[in-house]
Amino acid sequence: MYKIISPLKITLSHKKDGSVGKEFILNLNNYRNAYFRTLNQSKIMYKKTIVEQLQDKPRYERVAIIYQVFKGDNRRYDIGNVLSIHQKYFEDALVETGKLPDDKADLLPMVIYLKGEIDKENPRVEISVYDINKKKDKKELNTTLEKIKNKYL
Repeated sequence: MYKIISPLKITLSHKKDGSVGKEFILNLNNYRNAYFRTLNQSKIMYKKTIVEQLQDKPRYERVAIIYQVFKGDNRRYDIGNVLSIHQKYFEDALVETGKLPDDKADLLPMVIYLKGEIDKENPRVEISVYDINKKKDKKELNTTLEKIKNKYL
C-alpha cells in the first residue's frame, strides 16, 4: 500500500512576478463548465504534481483505491463532485506513467470515497493504493475497511 497526496486545486498559470495566476479547483462543477483547453491544461498540471510521488512506486496489475478528502473549511460540499475528478485524473496518471496497465474495472474493482476531517493548514485528497494481488496489501485493506465500517456505519 502506498499513499499519494493530491491538492484540491491546480495552478494553471503564473503572473509575470511569479505569483500564482489562474487556478483550477478540482471538482465536477468546474470540470463540467470549463473550456476543453482549460481541462487539458488542468490534467497536464495535475499529472506533473502527482508524477513525482509515483516515481518510486511499483507497477501493479490490480488495485483497490481509497480517496479521502480533507477540506480546508466548513462549507458544505458533495463528496462525489470533489473526488470524481481526482479519481479520473489520478487513475489516468497511473496508466500514463505505467504504474497500472489500464484503468478498466477488472483491474480496479474497488474504489471508495471518504470524508476526512477539516484541515485548514493542509486541505488535500489522500489517495491510498492497495495491490490486491499481494496478501500483505489485502490484509491491510481489510483492516482499513473494518476501521472505515466502525467509524462511518
